[in-house]
Amino acid sequence: MINLLKSPIVAKNQAGTLPNLIIIGAMKCGTTSLHHYLNSHPQISMSREKELDFFLGKKKWQLGIEWYKSHFTGEAKIYGESSPNYTNYPRWENVPERMYSVIPQAKLIYILRDPVERIISNYIHQYATGKETRSINEALANFEDNSYISRSSYYSQLEQYLKYFPEKNILVITLENLSNQPQLTLEKVGHFLNIEPEFDFSQTTKTLHSSVFKRRKNKWGELLSQTNLFKKIKKMPPEIRYHLEKLIYFPFSEQISRPNLDEKLRARLINYLQKDIERLRKHTGDRFKYWCL
Repeated sequence: MINLLKSPIVAKNQAGTLPNLIIIGAMKCGTTSLHHYLNSHPQISMSREKELDFFLGKKKWQLGIEWYKSHFTGEAKIYGESSPNYTNYPRWENVPERMYSVIPQAKLIYILRDPVERIISNYIHQYATGKETRSINEALANFEDNSYISRSSYYSQLEQYLKYFPEKNILVITLENLSNQPQLTLEKVGHFLNIEPEFDFSQTTKTLHSSVFKRRKNKWGELLSQTNLFKKIKKMPPEIRYHLEKLIYFPFSEQISRPNLDEKLRARLINYLQKDIERLRKHTGDRFKYWCL
């Protein structure tokens, strides 16, 4: 149990606004695109810095609630942020509990995709950033304590939030539906948030990130990424940051090919995740028809 009396976030509720919307993940499932789309709605103000990670115990939590509030400004009905690390249990524990202790009335959106495709995209992302050096088959050799796999165990992640937040405050959507039926999916989000649902998102419904175009920086690119310029770029809005990084890094990077996932390993993954996804289907009533399992 979180002891709020000993928590550094407790302070007088001075000027500032707490969010009432959190996109909790999942990683590599379209959170950046969703964040960008929602921010274009006149009744919504999403945080300028997308991934605040405030509710992670060993990261931003110690900065305090006034720091968190400072990211939500302007006139809006909905203030939100998007941090995929909020659904990286057990790597980050007690996230829902901390969140509920601060914003118990918040609405949560959990955007998902085919769990195996998410794993592959997650691997490509880690490899592109230099955090992963193994082959995909080596990275997935051990299923235990493996964040690639636990992040795709969607119901296990969702279950942590259902201990605190009511079902009516959590919306589950998919990247496949956002890509194939963007306006319809975003109208569903609008109804969930009780805002004008028929807002035309046609000028903003485009994918900002795609693993198809991922590149891995060479040594010169790595040196560039350590400069103050790129530290400032990281804090820019995603729609600006993405294009700047793509433009500047391109000459100092190499195209990443889609990794070859061993078919036997793929079958093991599907079998391992099957029970979790069936629980998700039962909970949501969605068949997730675009998925491989």
